[in-house]
Amino acid sequence: MQELIKWDNIRTQIETAKDIETLTGLKDKLRAYQILAEQSKQSQEVQSKIAIYKARADRKCGEWLKENLREPGNPLWSQGTTIGLKDAGVNKSESQRLQKIADIPADKFENILLEAEVETKKVTSNMLVNIAKAAEREENKNKEIPELPEGKYQVIYADPPWMYDVDLSSGATRSPENNYPVMDLDALVRFGEKVKKISHKDCILFMWITAPKLNWMNDVLEAWGFDYKTNYIWDKIKPNMGHYSSVRHEILIIAGKGTCSPTCDGKTIQSVDSVQSIEKSTRHSEKPKEFVKIIEKLYPDYKKIELFARNNKQRKNWTFWGNEIL
Repeated sequence: MQELIKWDNIRTQIETAKDIETLTGLKDKLRAYQILAEQSKQSQEVQSKIAIYKARADRKCGEWLKENLREPGNPLWSQGTTIGLKDAGVNKSESQRLQKIADIPADKFENILLEAEVETKKVTSNMLVNIAKAAEREENKNKEIPELPEGKYQVIYADPPWMYDVDLSSGATRSPENNYPVMDLDALVRFGEKVKKISHKDCILFMWITAPKLNWMNDVLEAWGFDYKTNYIWDKIKPNMGHYSSVRHEILIIAGKGTCSPTCDGKTIQSVDSVQSIEKSTRHSEKPKEFVKIIEKLYPDYKKIELFARNNKQRKNWTFWGNEIL
């Protein structure tokens, strides 16, 4: 089989390919080689070599998509020179996976392939994606979080970007790491020093959390200087795929310090149900505006800030902080 595969020719085709159709064709050919090599029990050397060239094709596809795909983050996306996923013939999860592989620095990528060739071991897409994720986590960990706005706030509404142990290569397009920078527990605990600087001695915190991250809640609340009080449940009506069940809810933690009881009348408090059934939007992780209205109803006179805000600049009497504000 080794004689049938013209390695130099394939590498030249990968390096000189100018369009996604040529690259996906080369990827399909190499995948066919992989299957044939496995079925015919070819040597580890042959199987390793095929995997190395497929990795090169994956990376080149990712580079092409980063340059040509019409999506936020591409500086050319609004200039009419880019194309959509449908035109590229690549689905969203595959596009994200390939672009993640393309994020690996060139010298590091070449070292990975060299090591695989020397040790005759297979390079897989999962391996490359996980290497890229680990590098990104390390980079984010070393980044200095920008300072929060000046002042003391009595209401803090936060939607932290919780990090999940989800493999991007699995096709989980809804995982946070596919959509925005995330923070691990250490980063969220360190962020508490900044939260303490802006929180009034009498302060209420509304913090979004999902069921898989409940084990982080106490550490984060303690680092931020708050005591747990209760929670609201957001019933999303339509279920979502989960690891252990079909998931249709999210949790809004309520925590406080000092005097943090609602400043509205008792009748208003009783009118707010602890379970809110609201269909979710199509934008990843976007929370219903109804919860903001509840906060404003319960704490009409408090000075408010939203942390990790997303495109809410039009809301009056709020301060916003976050890297997704448009």
